[in-house]
Amino acid sequence: MTRRALVTGGAGFIGSHVSDLFIARGYEVDIVDNLSSGKRENVPAKARLHVMDVASPEVARFVTETPFDVIVHLAAQIDVRKSVADPVADARVNVMGSISLLEAVRTKTAGPKPRFVFSSTGGAVYGDFAKPPYRETTQKEPESPYAIAKLSVEYYMAYYARVHGLDTATVRFANVYGPRQDAHGEAGVVAIFCGRLLEGVPLKVFGDGRQTRDYVYVGDVAEVTYRAATSKLPAAGAIDARAFNVGTGIETSVIELATQLQAVAKSPTPLEFAPKRPGEAERSVLIVEKALAALGWRPQTSLADGLAETYAYFAARSATATAPRG
Repeated sequence: MTRRALVTGGAGFIGSHVSDLFIARGYEVDIVDNLSSGKRENVPAKARLHVMDVASPEVARFVTETPFDVIVHLAAQIDVRKSVADPVADARVNVMGSISLLEAVRTKTAGPKPRFVFSSTGGAVYGDFAKPPYRETTQKEPESPYAIAKLSVEYYMAYYARVHGLDTATVRFANVYGPRQDAHGEAGVVAIFCGRLLEGVPLKVFGDGRQTRDYVYVGDVAEVTYRAATSKLPAAGAIDARAFNVGTGIETSVIELATQLQAVAKSPTPLEFAPKRPGEAERSVLIVEKALAALGWRPQTSLADGLAETYAYFAARSATATAPRG
């Protein structure tokens, strides 16, 4: 019998890669996306797209009535700045939308209840008070409504697992990059730099460029998400029991990132420095040993290879966009 997966946000950057992988592994895939940031062109040809708001009663009804083996919940309001400007709107999508899905799974009466995999943030959820590198059990003091919402849903996940017996898992992503990333999205520095290199526009670096992040390739992220959805998991318990950091464990500064992309592009495009952005963390890097121990996952793509793949993708799109028609 063919297995069936629901991917919310499946028309987005990460969601489309996750959908591709589930299809490649033999799943039927349904995608729920309101296309506010996702794109139809990202949707795999074999997937079924349902254009709906994740927080709507229609989606809850769809989940309740449809026999899914797994739900991967990636749909979210992902812009930290928007969450600061309008925390109510952020919470409606990121908290209420998630609870609505969990309730739909809890109240499902026909057939087995699907595993529920939630995408959280592996940087913002820990905040600035803890010193990196971060383990799953590191103290969490989020500094934005976006990160607070993600952490809130993680507590709901643990509650639903302990009290209602739902089969849940959380993947906490570091800075994900790769093909299909939106250059205008949150944490899209790799895509932004690729676009600027192709346009010959200076690479804008905020502050001194020494701030570091843990950059993980989207193909590796799709693989660990699949494993979280299909592998035997640790026993349910406190919030961190079934949470997995997803990164590389390697810190890369913005200057190093820019230099590597300049080399990939064979471009002399210079750097342009701008004032440091308020509230930006100086360091962020994850310890990912738990994902290896529990899921057998480790990142396979080096930063050099991932950046080359990503730049090639944007270069091909740019060439297609500028090719003469006729």
